[in-house]
Amino acid sequence: NVGSPFVATFAKVGITIAAGLINFVVITAAMSGCNSGIFSSSRMVYTLAQKGQMPRIFTKVMKTGVPFFAVLAISIGIFVGVILNIVLPLVIDGSENIFVYVYSASILPGMVPWFMILFSHIQFRRNHSDEIKDHPFKMPFAPYSNYLTLGFFILVLIGMLFNSETRVSVIIGIVFLSVMTIIYFLRGYHKEDKGEY
Repeated sequence: NVGSPFVATFAKVGITIAAGLINFVVITAAMSGCNSGIFSSSRMVYTLAQKGQMPRIFTKVMKTGVPFFAVLAISIGIFVGVILNIVLPLVIDGSENIFVYVYSASILPGMVPWFMILFSHIQFRRNHSDEIKDHPFKMPFAPYSNYLTLGFFILVLIGMLFNSETRVSVIIGIVFLSVMTIIYFLRGYHKEDKGEY
């Protein structure tokens, strides 16, 4: 049982087949999402390794072009997460929400690209106002829609700070992004991006 409210509803009214089908759909969707995550994150690791920002071993690929060590590292990370999700609640009180902590810790770093896209779009419109005047593909209600979306993201983060289950994750996300930003500048990657490194 996955814990879906739909599964519980069908099970209570005696339609166990429908409950099983919904369970199957939920598990299949979860596996599909996991597969997608492994694919995208392993390719990110491979690209970072090519740029010298990850160990070179992650640049090695199989004959089929699959970055084997990158996929292996991501898979091991997922496996460790599954084990921790099972074991920690047995040995540490209050750790039954480990999945919530880990998942919500990725929300802030996951929002960063969207913040950058929205800010970049606002700046692009300012710098190319004449060129986009008659453009057929305009962002509806821009730049107000950009500000509205940014405000929504900020409200989500504020809400997470008020939620005891997600507060620690937001703080961890802020610390993680701060450390990564410091490393980015200390190692001179900002100069490399500008072609000065």
